Amino acid sequence: MRFPLALTAKIAAHIIKHKLARTPKFALVLQLEPLHTCNLTCTGCGRIREYSTSLKDMMSLEQCLGSAQECDAPMVSICGGEPLIYPQIEELVAGLLEQRRIVYVCTNGMFMRKKMKDHLASVYAPALETTLKKLLLENLISDKDAETIRKGKTDGRPAISPSRWMYWNVHIDGLEYTHDLIVEREGVFKECVEAIRMAKILGYQVATNTTVYKETQVREIEDVFKFFSWLGADGHTISPGYDYDAAKKDMAKRLGRDPKDFFLTREMTREKFKDIQNWGRQFTIFGTPVYQEFLSGKRELTCTAWAIPTRNIRGWKAPCYLMTDGHYARYQEMLDKVDWNKYGVVNGVARDPRCENCMVHCGYDPSGALGTNFQRGDNWKNFKYNFWPKPPRFERGHEVNAFNGASVGQGHLAPAKAALKTAGLTREGADTELSKRSNC
Repeated sequence: MRFPLALTAKIAAHIIKHKLARTPKFALVLQLEPLHTCNLTCTGCGRIREYSTSLKDMMSLEQCLGSAQECDAPMVSICGGEPLIYPQIEELVAGLLEQRRIVYVCTNGMFMRKKMKDHLASVYAPALETTLKKLLLENLISDKDAETIRKGKTDGRPAISPSRWMYWNVHIDGLEYTHDLIVEREGVFKECVEAIRMAKILGYQVATNTTVYKETQVREIEDVFKFFSWLGADGHTISPGYDYDAAKKDMAKRLGRDPKDFFLTREMTREKFKDIQNWGRQFTIFGTPVYQEFLSGKRELTCTAWAIPTRNIRGWKAPCYLMTDGHYARYQEMLDKVDWNKYGVVNGVARDPRCENCMVHCGYDPSGALGTNFQRGDNWKNFKYNFWPKPPRFERGHEVNAFNGASVGQGHLAPAKAALKTAGLTREGADTELSKRSNC
């Protein structure tokens, strides 16, 4: 199976329950944003720009857990910002698991190893020495880390431990050069790879999360799947990017780039994703085959953004994860007060101009699961896709030239570093020199 049986059964039972009760709108996945603070400034990210005046604010643990109970989605995706910065992330994950929810921790990977070392300290016993030795041999922890782990965890707080109900969902937007360019920092891709390697040694479930932009090459998407399948990733999520207004303004002002050169139109998305059904046969891509048909241009779907609601520091964000026309105190209030007929694309016509190029998973993937725009055979497609054998690990993924950026001196900062070297300066020297000139 592509998705563990217990998890698949939980989601299916949730849908059947609401279908039998004729519930008009209900949540499948809660996008929970306890904070918008982030340690990266990814190009194209709307969050840190839209909520730039409230980056220090965060939801309380009680608000987070209460929101999950309120909409009662079987799956919670903890995102942000960077959720591992949230001070009570361990308690939040533990609380959601106690509510018997499927939990995805959507992370840029930079703090994953730290959290996994905390887990090791919380369960340390002499029998763990074999695992520590393996992690040391693979340079995934240091000797100092090992000594800290051996001392055990004494703060009384929970740790984020492996569970069949939890996934690390790691942001991977390409191979090293592309990914580091998009996240605007070199070394991030390498850290993500090391974190995933460590996670698989320790028994965690891991998924990759890829957003596709205009500059993304189709061949590179396939190589990402090949490399991370070989690395042991349990699955992959993929979606076209969305042209956030805040991100477009930032791109033009801060980077001097034309947003039209970065974001996809609807036709461009279909061209990029024309082979997604083949990818779905080769790799464990999460989502429905109906959504894949939509991405490849073989059918139309109606947006069901209400099925993946977003709860953040300001309330229930409406109408969707991508667009903000208001925030509501309660999930049901949002369902009742938002005019859902104002949004989406129907019969090729955008009801709202902001929806024109959107084909993002948070609006359309639930449509495939809920039977929106149902066609004969859809139920069988979904059943077969989930219950047929999981595609095997891609055995030749090590042949992919994944480390094609900073690791080989060809990162996006390489020209600047070369210029400094030619001038006989280090980065620190350049800063010192600049400081001297500024004081003249």
